[in-house]
Amino acid sequence: MDALSRRTLLAAGAATAATLAAGCASTSGSGGAAPPDQADGSAGNGSPSAVPKPPATLIGDGSTSDTGPQPNQPQAVPLEAGQRPPQFVVFSWDGAGELDNQLFSRFRKLARDHDATMTFFLSGIYTLPESKKSLYRPPQHPVGASDIGYLSDQHIRATIEQVSAAWLEGHEIGTHFNGHFCGANGGGSWSPEDWDSEIQQAMDFVMNWRTNTGNTDLPALPFDYRKELIGGRTPCLEGQRGLLPTAVKRGWKYDSSGPGGLQMWPQKFAGGALWDMPLQSIPFPGHSFQVLSMDYNIMYNQSGDNTKGDPGRHAFWQNQARDSYLSGFERAYNGNRAPFIIGNHFEQWNGGIYMNAVEETLKQIADKPEVRMVSFRQLVEWLEAQDPAVLRKLQALAPGQAPAGGWNAYLGGAGTPAGGAASPSVPAVAGGK
Repeated sequence: MDALSRRTLLAAGAATAATLAAGCASTSGSGGAAPPDQADGSAGNGSPSAVPKPPATLIGDGSTSDTGPQPNQPQAVPLEAGQRPPQFVVFSWDGAGELDNQLFSRFRKLARDHDATMTFFLSGIYTLPESKKSLYRPPQHPVGASDIGYLSDQHIRATIEQVSAAWLEGHEIGTHFNGHFCGANGGGSWSPEDWDSEIQQAMDFVMNWRTNTGNTDLPALPFDYRKELIGGRTPCLEGQRGLLPTAVKRGWKYDSSGPGGLQMWPQKFAGGALWDMPLQSIPFPGHSFQVLSMDYNIMYNQSGDNTKGDPGRHAFWQNQARDSYLSGFERAYNGNRAPFIIGNHFEQWNGGIYMNAVEETLKQIADKPEVRMVSFRQLVEWLEAQDPAVLRKLQALAPGQAPAGGWNAYLGGAGTPAGGAASPSVPAVAGGK
């Protein structure tokens, strides 16, 4: 099976050949204007577009546009009765700015090479010039304040180009909000109204970059951010309690701000409106404790807050980071098959070893059977396509726990289409945290 076909079938666990054939109908139709590094009309993954691209409908000042359904999206297929679920892996990135180190470009290429889609949580002010910082009014902070600074005009331009290309390739554009405030007066103390203001400003910056930057020669982003934005991750993983009511009102589908979640199948928060997609606690080689599945937390347990730790330890730390990710993956892959979630930043801490560790991890797992590297949006769509009875059984499995009698026996009576009606004896699992 070629790479594109493999990605279009999210439910290709232990599927039959007939199921594989039925699931391989690609949905990669329309797109917007080609990004600068992809001006040949391709679909963003090296394959020609199957359907001519419709004309874009410009929005507002022309910074964004509606180009129709996102290209290169997999089809969410329900599991059949007794079918082993695929192993989903979500690589997600906080901030998502393109600097001189070109890490956004690097990981887009890596994704193309290995048939992966990812989630990029864009910081809204990465599309706002510092000369216009007075437009940003952060909650509980002075006008224009930001704990991550502002990008140069050149880097804003490069970021806009990368975001456009990423979306056309099938990646998700979420939000990392704006000023990245943590601790005192940070997101942890913000009200739902504060979060609503922060979200709206992030959206406004993305949807008005043309006016704010003056870069009228760049094509519009090929998506309507009002429709695209269905989830995010808060800075420092703080403030989820205040964010959730606002996220629900805005119609979001998920939140990934929870710290240290167990490697279990996602559930919805109490109330049932949003999927909880937390970063996860994973094994940390050489230690009795676990570490959060994020580059910063691994670094903190290696060199503390020092991003330029002992160069003599870099090789060891890189291998330890990679092995931590791989241990978390293997625990899920050989156990309950819970989606494995990794969060990172485009950074060069300790000589860039965490970027190398992520790349090594992705390469080592990419070709394993039944692995699907997806965005949060795609994972949500798959979850919502499943029989609720199947999800309850998956959610009941502990981290690393494979069904004692095998997947066929465990899910044999609750799938679709062969499973028929769900058994009333399946226990319900609590709805959230």
